Amino acid sequence: MTELWDAYDSEFNKIKDVTLVRGEPIPNEIYHLVCEIIVKHVDGTYLLMQRDFEKHYGGCWELTAGGSALQGETPIECAIRELREETGVVSIEMKELGRIVHDAHHSLYVEYLCVTDCDKSSITLQKGETVNYRWIDKNSLLEMREDELSATRTMKLIKELNILDK
Repeated sequence: MTELWDAYDSEFNKIKDVTLVRGEPIPNEIYHLVCEIIVKHVDGTYLLMQRDFEKHYGGCWELTAGGSALQGETPIECAIRELREETGVVSIEMKELGRIVHDAHHSLYVEYLCVTDCDKSSITLQKGETVNYRWIDKNSLLEMREDELSATRTMKLIKELNILDK
């Protein structure tokens, strides 16, 4: 099934009448929207998901659940869907943390924080996406090496904004 995306400019404005297709080249100065969600349990621990070994950065840990917004989805709708698909956590309680433009990948990232009281043993893995999960405290997260994580972008953001203290 073909995955369709809305096209955006670098200011996060949707470009009317332009549709992007996953896997096809994205023209210069056009972007697609990606939402990422940091999951924090009310007990203060953070959810890490281990990427499927067949994926890019296979075996590395991700601090976020997330993915590309489907055509017609708002950032928050994308975040809610991706969180449910990748973790099984159902929540609409999300706080936007920031936005990042990634020119090299023609991607616009909207970063969210979801604080949940879910049953920590009820996390579900998405076949082909993740193979394991774990909950870790703030100090353990901050001590992780860059080569253990699939993206340093999110860690940079949380350190800059002191997100882990919120």
